[in-house]
Amino acid sequence: MARIPDRQICLDLLGRMCLIRRFEEEAGRQYQRAKAGGFLHLAIGEEATIVGTTSVMRDDDFLIGTYRTHGHALARGTPADEVMAELFGKETGTSGGRGGSMHIFDAERRFMGGYGIVGGNLPLAAGLGLASQYKGEDSVTVCMFGDGASNTGNFGETMNLAALWELPVVFLVENNLYGMGTAIERHSAVTDLSRKAEGYGIEGERIDGMDVLEVRERVGAHLEEVREKGRPSLVEAFTYRYRGHSAADPEVYRDKSEVEEWQQKDPIETFIKACLDDGVLNDDDVESARREADETVEAAVKFADESPEPALESLYEELYVVSETMGWYAVDERSPEPHRGELGEDAPDVAKNLAESGAAHAAEEQERQSREGVRD
Repeated sequence: MARIPDRQICLDLLGRMCLIRRFEEEAGRQYQRAKAGGFLHLAIGEEATIVGTTSVMRDDDFLIGTYRTHGHALARGTPADEVMAELFGKETGTSGGRGGSMHIFDAERRFMGGYGIVGGNLPLAAGLGLASQYKGEDSVTVCMFGDGASNTGNFGETMNLAALWELPVVFLVENNLYGMGTAIERHSAVTDLSRKAEGYGIEGERIDGMDVLEVRERVGAHLEEVREKGRPSLVEAFTYRYRGHSAADPEVYRDKSEVEEWQQKDPIETFIKACLDDGVLNDDDVESARREADETVEAAVKFADESPEPALESLYEELYVVSETMGWYAVDERSPEPHRGELGEDAPDVAKNLAESGAAHAAEEQERQSREGVRD
C-alpha cells in the first residue's frame, strides 16, 4: 500500500467508498422490490478503483464510463438523491428518469455518462480528448471500461487514433476478471491488459485496483504525465466485483470460494485497517463515515420514492436536437402524411386516429365475414 495521506484526505476517501458501497447495496435491494427498473449492474468490490481514480482528477477533467457507473457519478460529486431517482425512473433523476441505471449522466461535473454498449464509450472518450486539444485546454479525459471491452473493434480503433493524434486520455481498464460470465483467459488471448495497446503506441501499467491509495498514486501520475506530454496512456486496475455481472446473473461461472477469497481483500476494510494502524483515523471516524453513508442513502430512497414520474406527454421529448436549419433525422410513417421523426411528440394523435380507423375497419371486415359464414 502506498503512503497514507493526511487525515482529511483519508476521511474523504473512506466516506466516498462507504457511500458507494451502501448505495449499491440499497440499489440491489430496491431492484428486488421492483422500485428500480431495467437492468442493474453493481460495482460492489470495485470502490477503490473508482474513488482512487476520481480523487486525483481535476474538476475540469472529463470522466466517461460504461454501464456500471453509479459509483462513478457519486465519486464525482453527483448527489445520491439524483442517482437513486434515476434508477427509479423519476423526473428528478440525472437524466430525467429516461436513462436508468446504465445511463447516469452529469455534464455539470463533467461525468459524461454511462453507456450500455460494451466499448461504446471508447471513441467518445477520444472525441472528448480531441475537444480539449482543439480548445487548447489541459483537461484530461479518463475513460473507464471493463476487460471485455478491450476485445472490441472500438478498442483498437480508438487506441490507434488516440496515439496518432496524441490525445489527452487516460484509458483505465477495470479488470474484474470476467466479461459478463466469461473468464478473462477464455475471452482474451493476452490476459495482461496493460500491454494490449502497446502495438498502437500506448504504454500501459497494471496496478492493484483493490488498493485505493495505489490507484490514487498511480492514476495521479498518469494524469499528470498525459497533461504535460499530451499523449494517451493505459492503466489496468486489477479488481473484482462481489456481485454478478447484473442483478439477473445466477453466477454459475465462478465458485463461491473464489468470491470469498477476494472478499478477504475488501478495499474498504483494507483501507480502514491501514488508517487505524497508522493512527490517522480512529474507530469513531470509521463509524461516523458509515453512519453518514447510511443516512445519505436512506434519504436518497425517500427522495426517489416521493419524486414524480415523468409526464406521459413528455415521452417523445428530447429524442433529437431540433433546429430550423437541420434536415430530417428520420421519417415517421405511422400516418398517411409522413412527418419528421424528430418531431415525434406530434405523432400520438395522428397515430392514434390511424389506429382507431384500422380497428374500425377490422371490425367491419370481421362482421362481414361472419355474415357470409352464416349464409354459407
